[in-house]
Amino acid sequence: MSTEGPPSEGGEDGDAREAGGARGVAMPREFRDEQLLGATFDHVDLTGSHWDRVDLTGATLTSVDLADADIRNVAFTRTRVRGAYLSDVEIWGEVEGLTVNGVDVGPLVEAELDRRHPERAALHPADAEGFRAAWEVIDRLWAGTVERARRLEAVDPELLHESVEGEWSFIQTLRHLPFATSSWLLRGIQGDPSPWHPLELPWDEMSPTPGVPQDRGARPSLDEALELRRDRFERVRDHLATLTDEALAGRTAPVEGVGWPPAGESFPVQECLATLINEEWWHRQFAERDLAVLEARIDTATDERDAGTRHTQMEES
Repeated sequence: MSTEGPPSEGGEDGDAREAGGARGVAMPREFRDEQLLGATFDHVDLTGSHWDRVDLTGATLTSVDLADADIRNVAFTRTRVRGAYLSDVEIWGEVEGLTVNGVDVGPLVEAELDRRHPERAALHPADAEGFRAAWEVIDRLWAGTVERARRLEAVDPELLHESVEGEWSFIQTLRHLPFATSSWLLRGIQGDPSPWHPLELPWDEMSPTPGVPQDRGARPSLDEALELRRDRFERVRDHLATLTDEALAGRTAPVEGVGWPPAGESFPVQECLATLINEEWWHRQFAERDLAVLEARIDTATDERDAGTRHTQMEES
């Protein structure tokens, strides 16, 4: 239902709307919990609009300008894009069956990622021993990332709470990975109905769920976040230490109580553990990408400060 009704006939609110219309300025409208199935939008200007939890299943978009759009957490299943012009487009996500000009680019992307990151070859294990080896690879990779973060912490601890282009901060990333472990290992595989630590962070779009923490604004120190992550990381290592190929090929027992994964559902054990490896690898990639942005900012500020110092010294001499 729209939160904005028809213009009132008087008073401050009605006068403001009328004045806005007289100036030719469109007043922002909000549509919340609105059912617009089958609606037609023709020659409509939605510049700067915000769409959240919008269902466009089966929609037809023709002559639509998406320049400078920021599209996050979207599903493009069985989507056809034709007559498109893509320039300076950046896509991060799971790519399966993406055909561009008749070419399935998914395998090409995977091959290039494997070329750039040779460690990925070990991150698609097929047996218990392979999962143990993959977890050690993840541990070694993250050690270098944490060292990068510590160098930034030494400059300014607040940098590790900073979001780069709306993404999770480094600390938030460290809080999300334990959530994934608690969900897929402690709850999904081991059957603990409520394994979460208060600092754990689910994905942003998860609906509020009783018993599941969702405090995006918490600001633990780097050491606090690392302590939580290390606890969950070691629990995976302990589980893998006794994992057999037979257990890996099995399915989880349906878990009780609300939470994630959903109660009453069963999953392949291998899929649950592969999800943890995927989460760990990709979120490290995102963290490395954003740490580089923060490091570049520090380097620029240092160069500017040094240049200013040299200029001052020259004037004094």
